[in-house]
Amino acid sequence: MRITLSVLKADIGSVGGHTLPSPAVLAAVKEVVEEAKGSLLLDAYVFHIGDDIVLLLSHTRGVAHPAIHELAWKAFREGTEVAKREGLYGAGQDLLKDAFTGNLHGLGPQVAEMEFAERPSEPFMVLAADKTEPGAFNLPLYLAFADPMYSSGLLLSPELRPGFRFRIMDLAQTERDSYIELDAPERLYDIAALLRDSHRFAIASIWSRKYGEVAAVVSTTRLRNIAGRYVGKDDPVALVRTQKIFPATEEFGPPFALAPFVAGDTRGSHHLPLMPVKANTPASTFFCVPMVCALGFSLKEGRLTGPVDLFADPVWDAVRAKVVEKAQEMRRQGFYGPAMLPMEELEYTGIAERLKELEREFS
Repeated sequence: MRITLSVLKADIGSVGGHTLPSPAVLAAVKEVVEEAKGSLLLDAYVFHIGDDIVLLLSHTRGVAHPAIHELAWKAFREGTEVAKREGLYGAGQDLLKDAFTGNLHGLGPQVAEMEFAERPSEPFMVLAADKTEPGAFNLPLYLAFADPMYSSGLLLSPELRPGFRFRIMDLAQTERDSYIELDAPERLYDIAALLRDSHRFAIASIWSRKYGEVAAVVSTTRLRNIAGRYVGKDDPVALVRTQKIFPATEEFGPPFALAPFVAGDTRGSHHLPLMPVKANTPASTFFCVPMVCALGFSLKEGRLTGPVDLFADPVWDAVRAKVVEKAQEMRRQGFYGPAMLPMEELEYTGIAERLKELEREFS
C-alpha cells in the first residue's frame, strides 16, 4: 500500500509575542483537519513547536497534491482569522500570499512530504524546529546517516553498509531550485564541504542506496526569498523513516544532543545552539533560542499510532541544561564577531539599509 505523509507548518499568530498559539487557534486548525479524516485523509495529528503549528497528514493522494495542500491552507487561514479576532501577535505571519494557487510551495508554510510503500512495520519521526533556518538539520542528519561514530548501524548492519544518497539544495539560487546528489561514503568530504555552510546549503532528502527507498525529506523554503524582506525565520520540518534499512530511532538522539550552533534568535540575527525540547513547548523568552522537537509514530495502512515524544525522557533534561550554558555564553558576545550572522544573512534586515546610509558619510 503506497502511503503519502505530508508535514506542513506555519506561524499564524501567538500569545504575548513569539511564544505559542492560543488554544482557540489550535482548535480552529484541528477542526478543519478532523473534518477531512475518513475522506481526504487516512489520519492526522496536529501539534505545535514554539509559535508554529504543525500538521501531520496521512493519505494516498501523493506528494504535492492540490487537495491536500488546499486543506492545509484552509486550516491555516481559519486559524489566522481566530488569531486576528484575538489580537495575537503576527497573525497570519507565514501566509505570504492572499490566495491559494494549487500548491503551498511559494506561499510561506513549510512543507515536507514523502510517498512510499508501507513496510510491515513502518516507524518514522517528525522533526519540527522553531526560530532557525532550513540548514539546521544538516549536522544531525549527516551524523545519523553517514558517520559510524554516531550511527553504529553503518558498521553493524548489512542493510545500511552500502550507505545513503544525499540530495542537497543550494538555497542561494532564488530563480530556480538547484540540487546536487552525492553518495556517502564515497563523497563524504564533498557532502561535508557543502553541509558545513548551513546558511547556503541544506539537505533536501536522503535515500537508501541499496533499496532506492526515501529515508528523509526536509523542508527548504526560505521566507525571505518569497517576501523580499525579513519576515521571520524559516523554521524547517522533516520526515525521517527509521529502523531496519534505515538508522535506528535511538541513533538520531546523540547527533541532536550536540545542539549545533545554527542561525536563530529573536530577530533571526545570531548564532545560537539548537535545543531539543518536548513537543508543544513555547518559544523561549531567552532570545528565542532555536528549538527542535521529535515525535515518533508507527504507521499501518495509513493509520497513526503514537506519538511518543523522543526528547521527553530524563536524559534530555541534562542535555538542555548544557544547551542553555552554550546559548548564554554565545549571546553574551552580543553583536560582535561570530555571535551574529554574516552580512549576507542580514541583507534583508534594517542593518543593511543602515550600512548603505553610513557609506555616504565615508570620505
